[in-house]
Amino acid sequence: MASRDAVLKLYRNLIRESKKWSSYNYREYALRKVRHEFQESKTLQDDKLIADCYKKGLENLEIIKRQVVLSNLYGTRPLVIETRQQAGDKAHSSAQ
Repeated sequence: MASRDAVLKLYRNLIRESKKWSSYNYREYALRKVRHEFQESKTLQDDKLIADCYKKGLENLEIIKRQVVLSNLYGTRPLVIETRQQAGDKAHSSAQ
């Protein structure tokens, strides 16, 4: 069975790797999906089911790592929503 610390480390790694995606849509989808899956699984009690979910999480981490590398090889322009967020962050930080 995966320990609580191992599961939390997996969660942090999945979030960290998902944030590396250059594509806004993929990045936000991956972050939502990781958070949703962990939220759904947080009440699991069956050791076998927890181990299966942990194994699936490790497999997904490897998939995300590969896809991030491939995605970042082909750069794209930022979406309008990303440029607006960055402009809002700059305006907010200069007002302080």
